[in-house]
Amino acid sequence: MSIELPVLSGDALEAAQKVFGDRLPVAQRYVQHLASSGIERGLIGPREVHRLWERHVLNCAVVQELIEQGATVADVGSGAGLPGLCLAIARPDLSLTLIEPLERRVIWLTEVVEDLGLENVDIMRSRAEQAVGYVEADYVTARAVSALVGLLDITLPILRGTGQLLALKGRTATEEITKAKKKLNKYGARKTEILLAGENLLEEPTTVVRVTL
Repeated sequence: MSIELPVLSGDALEAAQKVFGDRLPVAQRYVQHLASSGIERGLIGPREVHRLWERHVLNCAVVQELIEQGATVADVGSGAGLPGLCLAIARPDLSLTLIEPLERRVIWLTEVVEDLGLENVDIMRSRAEQAVGYVEADYVTARAVSALVGLLDITLPILRGTGQLLALKGRTATEEITKAKKKLNKYGARKTEILLAGENLLEEPTTVVRVTL
């Protein structure tokens, strides 16, 4: 299978240099995994190769600006490591737990973490609701897992009553918050807001719903 790696240039290169700094080569190696074995094993669609940097890796990595130094982060439904591995590469000060139920994805994540030499990542094969009580986290992240109203049930319990959910969302963020109002009240959410991460770096900043307990 011939793989054409996505070119990192122009604004994307400048953004990647600012986000990853001296760890940019690690991020580039990660993208190579996504564009090769990630596609071969069905974690990434082949049509996504040309926009891996802008649409996926940078889109996820800029969320690091919302996370405090030295925090613990649980990434729910990690899949191809988006956003978990992006955050782990950009922020070696963070401690990441990638929570993923599917064995083939867990195997791939394990191989990638070992190849990249990431020492701040643990991988747990589990459904998010089964990880409650086993994972401690200051933040829970999630991308393309489910609508917010369903996501709350599988993420907020991990926080054990204090911390933040950072849910990467799109144009439906406001509508999703409205539909989740009752459940947000049920969990005692103190604040729910829509933030834009990477405003000064990306042409399309990342929309994040932040729920604070």
